[in-house]
Amino acid sequence: MKVLVACEFSGVVRDAFLALGHDAMSCDLLPSDLPGPHHHGDVLDILGDGWDLMIAHPPCTYLTGAAEWAYADRPMINGQPRNLKEGTLIGTARRDAREKALIFVSNLWCAPIQRKCIENPVGIITRELPEMGRPQYIQPYMFGHDASKKTGLWLDNLPTLQGTEMIKPRYVDGKPRWGNQTDSGQNKESPADYRWKKRSITYHGIAEAMAEQWGLCNF
Repeated sequence: MKVLVACEFSGVVRDAFLALGHDAMSCDLLPSDLPGPHHHGDVLDILGDGWDLMIAHPPCTYLTGAAEWAYADRPMINGQPRNLKEGTLIGTARRDAREKALIFVSNLWCAPIQRKCIENPVGIITRELPEMGRPQYIQPYMFGHDASKKTGLWLDNLPTLQGTEMIKPRYVDGKPRWGNQTDSGQNKESPADYRWKKRSITYHGIAEAMAEQWGLCNF
């Protein structure tokens, strides 16, 4: 099977398919963290190169429901202007960035590839691109990882991904918590410049399930 893993710099999903004998290549504007087949550039340039399957991880910054306040022209808090992190887009600039992000996702979804998966956290994709339908939601703890990160999979001609190993949580005041969470339910990862990169890497258990289950699809 010829597999394109779009918007992946880590090589995790690519390598899971390679390990099972598939012709897999990752693609990203960043170079690959791991050696292997990788197109360092715009994935839109190679969508028509005869792929059987595409798994895409478009950047989620402007696709999530987080920081909705930043889409206002004058972001406020308690009646006062917000203190903004350097480089934060607001107002028209952020709305334009969201529109470009949605167009990118639509281009991926409409690619001439028989089977596709678009992966993204909970956000606005279903609302803004209803033609993609509703996603399947998965969690890392369904695939052998002591972690919680609700993720949507928009599937085109692919079966739903089946969990492989359920990890039980600890309970704090009756509420489930996993290893990547504090007792209050916050993510343990400190807000540093590299956090976005670490959090965007696909869990190995999920990548292996994709390769094992979707690699068996008949074409």
